Amino acid sequence: MQDSQQNQEFEDLQSNKKEKEKRKTSFFQVILDGSFLGKDGFLNQLPFILFLVFLGILYIANTFHSERILRDRKRLELEIKELQPEAISISSQLMLMSNQTEVAKLCKEHSLGLKENLEPPYKIVLHDSDIKLINRKTIKD
Repeated sequence: MQDSQQNQEFEDLQSNKKEKEKRKTSFFQVILDGSFLGKDGFLNQLPFILFLVFLGILYIANTFHSERILRDRKRLELEIKELQPEAISISSQLMLMSNQTEVAKLCKEHSLGLKENLEPPYKIVLHDSDIKLINRKTIKD
């Protein structure tokens, strides 16, 4: 009796091992042959799976977009660093050329017929009575 019980237990263990191996192979077979795609559980989850795929694609696209923006930013920063000295030198040349003495000298060299005004400008001061008088004359005309 004991031998038969031990044989029975041994056979049960052997059958359990075979079933586990069969399950492992059947799981991989199900994945490889695609038979799980036709089952109801998978079809019920299909909208959620498609949503996750969409989010994954969106995440990848966002990553590529942000990397492109960073590359463009680095390129523009480098370009700014290269052009900054040139901008400073052009700005200083423009400041020099716009001095009153430089403008007068250039006008004489190119004989434009312009002369430098040596008299200081004067102010025109109007009082309230003068403004009222001017307004009356413009209304009459």
